Amino acid sequence: MDGTVLVADDDRTIRTVLTQALTRAGCRVHATSSLVTLKRWVEEGRGDLVISDVIMPDGNGLEALPEISKMRPDLPVIVISAQNTIMTAIQAAEAEAFDYLPKPFDLPDLMKRAARALEQKRRLPSQQKPAGTESKEAGDDLPLVGRTPAMQSLYRLVARVMNTELPVLITGESGTGKSLIARAIHDFSDRRNLPFVVVTPDDLGPIDGPARILSRAGQGTILFDEIGDLDSDAQARITRMLDSLTDPAPRVIATSQNDLSRRIKDGEFRQDLFYRLGGVTIPVPALRERLEDIPSLAEHFLARAERDGLTPRALSKEATELLRAYPWPGNVRQLENTIQRLMVTGSEAEISRAEVEATLGTPSGGPVASSDEGEKLSTSTARHLKRYFDLHGGTLPPPGLYQRILREIEIPLIEIALDATGGNQAKCADLLGINRNTLRKKITELEIEVTRRRKLM
Repeated sequence: MDGTVLVADDDRTIRTVLTQALTRAGCRVHATSSLVTLKRWVEEGRGDLVISDVIMPDGNGLEALPEISKMRPDLPVIVISAQNTIMTAIQAAEAEAFDYLPKPFDLPDLMKRAARALEQKRRLPSQQKPAGTESKEAGDDLPLVGRTPAMQSLYRLVARVMNTELPVLITGESGTGKSLIARAIHDFSDRRNLPFVVVTPDDLGPIDGPARILSRAGQGTILFDEIGDLDSDAQARITRMLDSLTDPAPRVIATSQNDLSRRIKDGEFRQDLFYRLGGVTIPVPALRERLEDIPSLAEHFLARAERDGLTPRALSKEATELLRAYPWPGNVRQLENTIQRLMVTGSEAEISRAEVEATLGTPSGGPVASSDEGEKLSTSTARHLKRYFDLHGGTLPPPGLYQRILREIEIPLIEIALDATGGNQAKCADLLGINRNTLRKKITELEIEVTRRRKLM
């Protein structure tokens, strides 16, 4: 890699890590914690690439992108941010950022993206990026939040396709938020001020139904919600309607919780319609496949209920653990309904595990080893794991079970060991029989809060 990289981040550790990594890769690096300094460097003509945080002490990195683009249209910018929502990715795309990465980022991945940005700048040194469109404010009711890799990939894909002409097929289980993603693609695209038409089977029934749909949509967006549930006649009408489209045409989006490939094999879905809809396929992960996002989603729904006038409440640690262990067959929609019921049916400031159990209809249970004074840890663990499998109603849990279970055990083990040693990491590492650096890495990865205090133990 060759070139000069401008790094702007108020976190000294991140500046140091990026400076060292980019220098080792052959780049020259200028690092700062100030957006004012960054913009001055850009104006002076320094740098072949910018890597910038969003929230800075003296401004917002996203808001500075149009100014940077105006000064240096050919200068690529990679945005990194701890604000892990779909809006950050969309706003970065609207502001014509070269790429977006959430924090904590994978350093090798960032280095590959930086190399691509520098290579592209060398190939097209004089190409000017188009001006970014005006950003739309984030909607408070858009629960597309999460820091898991699956959701971050989804954010980036949505940001890339929202202003293309390609049809989009959004797939995923019921309750995962497919229609919300379809709406987001429209609301944050260049078509945001044009109609968004959701097509129902009744709309397709009359002879002039397709013509009416196209008339209502104009150059906006047409959404065929759960298209896999439509009968063969409706599928045929949609196919003919799509074949009749002429420029300028509306954007076409479809959602489906059914496996359309399987339905094609079973003769229940038209293959030609599938090809017309699948320009870009966006798979939406089930909630049980992104367990780390459950606390963030729960906090979102709690805050929204509070804004709606309900008494503020917070989840206890035990209640949060139970939410994470539940299989969520109804996905995000079921979690939202659960939080709403908890807000309405209780009055205490803290939501207890017992309340969550009652709301979900799960059997009551205490800590792992509390059911029997003499029960071995392995026996208790086996009992809880069997219950976890039983909760899936005869279906297997999602892949990755080994790492998820280890994580569930690691967190309380390290937290209790830290508590027992008064937050002394050296003593805790010795107690656990692991290297101190390994313990520090685990604390960071698992987001464990460490509090130092005297502890006689």
